[in-house]
Amino acid sequence: MRRTVREGAPGGASPRAVLSTLDGPLRFLLLSSFLIPLGSFMVLPFMSVFLHERLGMGLGTVGVVLAVASLVQFSGGIVGGALADRIGLRRTMVWALLVRTAGFLGFLLALRWPPLAVGALVLTCCGAALYLPANKAYLVHGVDDDRRPAFLSAGNAALNAGMAVGPLVAGPFVLSSPGLLFVAVTALFVLVTAGHFRLPAEPGVREPDPQGMGQGLLAGVAPLPFAANALAFYLYFHFQHYLAVYAVERASSTFYSLVLLLCFALVIVVQPLASGAIRRMPYTTALTLGFTGLGAGLAVLAIGTRPALLAGGTLITLGDIVLFLKNDLEALRHSRRSDAVVFGQQRLAAGMGACASGVLGGQLYGLTAETGHTSWFWLVAAAQCLLLPPTLLALRNRTAEQPHLTTNPKEL
Repeated sequence: MRRTVREGAPGGASPRAVLSTLDGPLRFLLLSSFLIPLGSFMVLPFMSVFLHERLGMGLGTVGVVLAVASLVQFSGGIVGGALADRIGLRRTMVWALLVRTAGFLGFLLALRWPPLAVGALVLTCCGAALYLPANKAYLVHGVDDDRRPAFLSAGNAALNAGMAVGPLVAGPFVLSSPGLLFVAVTALFVLVTAGHFRLPAEPGVREPDPQGMGQGLLAGVAPLPFAANALAFYLYFHFQHYLAVYAVERASSTFYSLVLLLCFALVIVVQPLASGAIRRMPYTTALTLGFTGLGAGLAVLAIGTRPALLAGGTLITLGDIVLFLKNDLEALRHSRRSDAVVFGQQRLAAGMGACASGVLGGQLYGLTAETGHTSWFWLVAAAQCLLLPPTLLALRNRTAEQPHLTTNPKEL
């Protein structure tokens, strides 16, 4: 049975009017979309410092642990989508939160037995991988196409708000009082998990789909949105992975934090306001605008001044606001699979892109750093924004000739 959203906000209404139609469970889910990353980012951004300085791990080992954890957190989303397809959305979210709560409890125990920290980190990433596809599918299930962008962008805004606030709250306590921090985060997750037990299983969420069982994890994938998402994350994570060392050398760690806060704020404010326009935008136009903004921002970073860091971060974020939302909307529109499976497939694409960026981008940054010209790293990344996306158009033309892959006969 599909969710019945309260009437009263026509498709052309403002995002605020559309979101006013949310019922109690969905309001709680949006609150959880803020609280969960709030708690997570009170801990996870400081993992390299905690593992190295507090637990004594070598930096090489820390790098391997964080790489594996990131791959699990992103690419594991495809398993989370398949699990939700089998056991239902609410049950998947509850199990995911139980796993993640156990992970944060593991960090507390790791203060006495440090090797537990690695297992705790993997558990928290597994929980994130299982949770997000089900969360997004629950949020938009039964919602018509006009409202879906507003609902998805609201979830993204809540997520980014939590990610922005978490490090600010936890920064003073990570090394001085980690035990207190881990207790507080674990307690927060216990409360959020308890709230998820009270979410209605029906009406409002999709029951397991017998037709979806037995299909491969990538069966029914929408090829173009999948490829575009992988490419967008590959290019974006050049910024995510390597801006810190670049910015700190030219400004300071405080200024780097300011750039990140600006990026989070843009997602929180701009994406909900632009969600309707992004939905109506032709896919080719969205890809062009998104990758152009991303490429322009990467090129501006090569200047290396403080204004350039702010301007580059702004352009990159605006480009990704378009790309990430439009790719999800197109994937939902052009796949026969359940919403949760589609979101899981898109998370797999994101993980593949982020992993490729870590491997290839790391080699490139290392080469430019050795020559003392790291600005070339950003210029090469910007050039890829111009050279790689045209290959997606060939994929678009191929998939347009296969109407059986889509549920909507309209052209991209």
